[in-house]
Amino acid sequence: MKKYFSQLRPLERRLVVGGLVALIVVLNWWFVWPHFSDWSRLRRDLDDAQHKLSRYQDAIAQIPDLQKKVKSFESQGGSVPSEDQAINFTRAIQDQSRASGVGIISTSRQMTRTNDAFFVEQIQNINVTATDEQLVDFLYKLGASAAMIRVPDLELQPDAAHQHLSASIRLVASYQRNQPAPAAPKSAPAAAKFAPSATKSATPASKPTTVKAK
Repeated sequence: MKKYFSQLRPLERRLVVGGLVALIVVLNWWFVWPHFSDWSRLRRDLDDAQHKLSRYQDAIAQIPDLQKKVKSFESQGGSVPSEDQAINFTRAIQDQSRASGVGIISTSRQMTRTNDAFFVEQIQNINVTATDEQLVDFLYKLGASAAMIRVPDLELQPDAAHQHLSASIRLVASYQRNQPAPAAPKSAPAAAKFAPSATKSATPASKPTTVKAK
């Protein structure tokens, strides 16, 4: 290469050097310069990953406390089997109405809403008559019950004698959804053992023939 370069004229040398410089500039512009920002982007991705890892570690560290809280809520809620939820809801309304002195005039058919991942909702519409103190006591104590009964709709009007309130109430109770128990793993079927059968000869052994000498 040096021998070839030394044989060139000064103008040819300048052209060759200029071409090499131009080639190096093009290669740097094509392959090197676009990656100048890679380091800063890598540092930014690394910082984001460390921040995310720190948040995950903090969340994992809180798992024991969260499990204790879940168990505490479950014990407070008193899990009710799905087949007993409607009866439990009706009994809670009737017991509290008697305790608060609220008279139930009529009730509608219960409805069940199951579009929640964790709770099953029982819905009951009732018409009652009571004084304002009795009605407040009735609704307050229902809301403090384990079934988390709430009142999304309430219509009030005085009765004819203007001594009691006539109320149309929609009550909604939320019960914990009973999670199915995990299926037991199926045991692998035991391999059948085959004992080699003894093969018997199909033809009986022939008896030796005796030859009498004459």
